[in-house]
Amino acid sequence: MTGMDLTINASFLPQDDPDAALAFYRDVLGFEIRNDVGYAGLRWITVGPPGQPGTSIVLYPPGADPGITDDERRTIAEMMAKGTYGIITLATTNLDDTFEHLAASGADVVQEPTEQPYGIRDCAVRDPAGNLIRINQLR
Repeated sequence: MTGMDLTINASFLPQDDPDAALAFYRDVLGFEIRNDVGYAGLRWITVGPPGQPGTSIVLYPPGADPGITDDERRTIAEMMAKGTYGIITLATTNLDDTFEHLAASGADVVQEPTEQPYGIRDCAVRDPAGNLIRINQLR
């Protein structure tokens, strides 16, 4: 098949504290707030990097889907608490400065900048909901 023109528009990460999520993604990572929608006491917050209006992350309340059972909600909460539910990889031209900024902000550091055996230099932190954020050094 040819002629397909696909871009990544939005990915989803769970959040269980909208204010903490806002503070992290806006104040620590420097992302723009593109949408902040409340419904039935829950909030969906759309953020994205400045200068990249076509790419967003939707920070969503993970238990809001009416198709999710109470057992599944408990499992999601447990996985979020362990940091094994949501993962995203970002990239930067200056990994060391980015890491220093994150560490100074009090971000939950998982891994300091490291040369990985598969050829990538990266670091990792967790956001306030426990999502794993890996950050790759652009070559």
